[in-house]
Amino acid sequence: MKSQHHTWAAIGLLASLAASSALAQSSVTVYGRVNLSVESQKRGSAGNFVALENSSSRWGLRGVEDLGGGLKASFKLESGFDASNGTAAGTFWGRESWLAVEGSLGKVRIGNLTNITYLTSADYVSMHNHDTGTSSDTLFAFGVNFGAKQNTLAYATPVVNGFQAEISHALKEDGAFGSTNAVLNYDAGPVHLGFGVAKRDVNRMVVARGLYELGAFTFGGYYERDSFNGVKRNNFRLVGMYAVDQHEFHLNFGAAGDRGGADTGARQYTLGYNYKLSKRTKVYGFYTGVNNDAKATYAAFGSLKAGESQSSLALGIRHNF
Repeated sequence: MKSQHHTWAAIGLLASLAASSALAQSSVTVYGRVNLSVESQKRGSAGNFVALENSSSRWGLRGVEDLGGGLKASFKLESGFDASNGTAAGTFWGRESWLAVEGSLGKVRIGNLTNITYLTSADYVSMHNHDTGTSSDTLFAFGVNFGAKQNTLAYATPVVNGFQAEISHALKEDGAFGSTNAVLNYDAGPVHLGFGVAKRDVNRMVVARGLYELGAFTFGGYYERDSFNGVKRNNFRLVGMYAVDQHEFHLNFGAAGDRGGADTGARQYTLGYNYKLSKRTKVYGFYTGVNNDAKATYAAFGSLKAGESQSSLALGIRHNF
């Protein structure tokens, strides 16, 4: 009996060690963001409004498992919701839903992926509110929607001397447009550079981005050249941030050139301020606006008739978890 007792104790100890090892090698994290602002808006001929705006609130699950031998498996499931009224996004995991395997030779992802050309350019330089809400970059909207997200295969190389390349291809399923994107990023010290190309059917886009950190200052921008159904357009954005202690001051300006005729361009500008209450929570304010040429209809929120302008004065709070 004593020997049997020792045997069962040993088995129990081994089971506990195995369970502890498995827990150490695999993890799942719940994360998200709630972002709301109260705004005084001018929407062209539609009039003036006071609105409670949701700025891409979201939640999700992400996990990783150590497979041994330098290999890892990971996943990400992300869903959007409107924090102003509690409604969920139409497609539950519509923001992202992918599975990946990575090792010394790079990372392969399959599923529903955020467009990598967009992440390399417009999203990267949108520092004041992560390219969300009424101050989001509407002049790059063509680029955001350029590449399909669903049914995508992607491969990213390892980082070598600050350089990393990635290519993605969205399959042409169920009548959807296929899309191919490729990016090259460089991050080392204060210098952050990116270059991306995208192809969707007959449409093309090329974009270059740069950011430079100089003490408390960060400044940079991107330049985009695109062709939609054979009609070309130029678009650029300049950004600047001054950060000291818990304070951030932001300024950005963008301009889209004509597309297919005169007076079809627009300008967009934002002046913003963030106060960090903690690493996860901030309060912020901004003034943003879009000025259209006589035949343009760019709008960061709502809709505008040709030649109309919009603006918003906002006070908000954002919490990451």
